[in-house]
Amino acid sequence: MEAKEGDTLLVHGRTVGQHDRKAKIIKVMGDHGEPPYKVRFEDDGHEAVVSPGPDSVVRHPGEKIPGK
Repeated sequence: MEAKEGDTLLVHGRTVGQHDRKAKIIKVMGDHGEPPYKVRFEDDGHEAVVSPGPDSVVRHPGEKIPGK
């Protein structure tokens, strides 16, 4: 996974009824765009340092989402 500041981290819900969460990447703390990332979640403004797992994807500004 590789990201830069300003990208969006999309964390897919892992259980039935759990919604996907979007977070703005505000700081890349790893080397060469790798995790961990400091993010701000869109739904509640909470900030956290995350090391995303396989249930997450990085979206770059202007990137088309497949199937849309």
